[in-house]
This record gives sequence, structure tokens and C-alpha cells, in this order.
Amino acid sequence: MQVKDLSIEQLESAANMLKAIAHPMRIAILSFLEDGKKLTVTEIHEMLKIEQSTTSHHLGILKDKGVLSSKREGKNTYYYLRHANLSNIVNCVSKCTVG
Repeated sequence: MQVKDLSIEQLESAANMLKAIAHPMRIAILSFLEDGKKLTVTEIHEMLKIEQSTTSHHLGILKDKGVLSSKREGKNTYYYLRHANLSNIVNCVSKCTVG
């Protein structure tokens, strides 16, 4: 499917996902979740070295915009990429910034 084949609603959803991703910490979160990884808030916050509440805020935005999904297992909630192809966006942008 090409962009020109998408409806206005699909294009708006795509734009909202890109806006949600457009933050250094959120790009880092996506990179941590590549290759089907599932991580908890605690694991992500330790990797980012920022406050857990800030990490939760970023995860909430990414989940709200359809970038991430979560699954509760016992006491923990695991976050993962809703669409595996989203990691391609991070890889593409990373390649474009090297120069």
C-alpha cells in the first residue's frame, strides 16, 4: 500500500504516530523495543536514566497514539511495539542523521 492510497483518517493517524515518536526519549524507547522485545517501565526507566514518572509519561503518549501496546503479566506491565515495522522508522532516521 502506498501513501497515496490512504484515507485522510489513516494519514492523520500516521501523522499523530510520527508526532508521538518525535522526541529523543521516545526514539530511544522504540530502539529498546526493537526485535520484538518486551520491557517493563522499570527496565525502560533504568535504561533511559530518567525518572520513572517521566518514563511512564512517554510510554503513555506512545501507547495513546498507537505506537506501543502493553500486556499485564502478574505485577508487571510489559510494553512492546504495536507494529514491528516502526523500528524501520527509527533505523531510517538514524541513518539520515549520520553524516
